[in-house]
Amino acid sequence: MSDTVIHARGLVKAFGSARALAGIDLDIAGGESVAIMGASGSGKTTLLHVLAGITRPDDGQVRFLPTGGDPIEVSALGESARSRLRRESFGFVFQQGLLMPELTAVENVALAAMITGVPRAEATQRAAGWLAALGLQGREDRRIGELSGGQAQRVAIARAQVTGASLVFADEPTGALDSTTSSEVMDALLWSTTGQGRTLVLVTHDPQVAARCSRTVAVRDGRIVGSAVAA
Repeated sequence: MSDTVIHARGLVKAFGSARALAGIDLDIAGGESVAIMGASGSGKTTLLHVLAGITRPDDGQVRFLPTGGDPIEVSALGESARSRLRRESFGFVFQQGLLMPELTAVENVALAAMITGVPRAEATQRAAGWLAALGLQGREDRRIGELSGGQAQRVAIARAQVTGASLVFADEPTGALDSTTSSEVMDALLWSTTGQGRTLVLVTHDPQVAARCSRTVAVRDGRIVGSAVAA
């Protein structure tokens, strides 16, 4: 593992009278895979969203420290700047993939690169390369509805990687999958992130998924109540 890439201090977030985060401190190192676990309503997804710049905290600070770049105070950025940061520096994998059903697999992946300014031909080439690396060669031109759940999640993983993002956030990436497919998707997710020297932060309710990560952070009532490094 390398130096810290995410430095968070004193994170507080409330939705109305419900406090989702109650003063969380967390550091994440480069090359690490961190699983955030907790019961429904514990604050784990809110924590992920705040770390990733999807949601701004009410109080506290999140700093992103890219390799070879200047530190970025994510929590202080406006909406447009945070959107740009998410497009250019972060990758995302969600439970249902959030893929565009009218596009093919390769179009879904290439679009993520094109949004950052990569020309269509280059973006398509990169997308096809990632799909092949994740076992989807020959399925590039299939629409999402023509793929299995596990295949669709691998498309989502390819989309998260095609921009060269050094940090990937995953929210219940295996939550809708059976145990065998879940294991296969985790194989693909870990290979494409920490296996390439990148960093992975994921939310999961599945202890078997969490056990695959290098560290597990337990959240309850908006606070970190435990942290364990994999043996």
